[in-house]
Amino acid sequence: MDAREIIARRAARELQDGFYVNLGIGIPTLVANYVPEGMEVILQSENGMLGVGPYPEAGTEDPDLINAGKETVTEIPGTVYFSSADSFAMIRGGHVNLSILGALQVDRNGDLANWMVPGKMIKGMGGAMDLVASARRVIVAMEHATKSGAPKILEACTLPLTGSRVVDTIITELAVIRVTPQGLVLEELGPDATVDQVRQLTGTELIVNEPVRRMF
Repeated sequence: MDAREIIARRAARELQDGFYVNLGIGIPTLVANYVPEGMEVILQSENGMLGVGPYPEAGTEDPDLINAGKETVTEIPGTVYFSSADSFAMIRGGHVNLSILGALQVDRNGDLANWMVPGKMIKGMGGAMDLVASARRVIVAMEHATKSGAPKILEACTLPLTGSRVVDTIITELAVIRVTPQGLVLEELGPDATVDQVRQLTGTELIVNEPVRRMF
């Protein structure tokens, strides 16, 4: 498994039967491919789709079926479509059980930065601010470090915040980390990760209770 698949597979284990779930752009959208068999999970997209299915197989794409990231998706039986105003009413009304989002940075308090890098062009903030403010639980699914090896999990975010104290769990290819009032707790290690490796690539202190179990 590559890093993205490890993250998506592990994030899918946070789903529960009957959940309404929003998947953010990037790695989180891959979670749709790993919903456990026999589990009913309704995936919501901010652009007005309730009942998002897995990515389509090559050659079967329908350009009229897209998610909020403008990627082609499939629909499941019972899928419904509505305006983005109704979609955000669902989000703001607290009807989303779980939101799985990507991130640029997360810090020890559960602060999240995922919508802009100052000086770089942005298309807009999207629905992330509404999701982190209203979803009952927020999981960040992201690669543990930047391409240059810099930590993305920090003592304090340096980029503009999407939300303050909103993240419950961080899932990377190296670790599952819970945000607690006492700090960040390392709960699981990726398939080939070590505690020392995770510590070296994390920009803040981790609470580690040995032995740490494996994701898979």
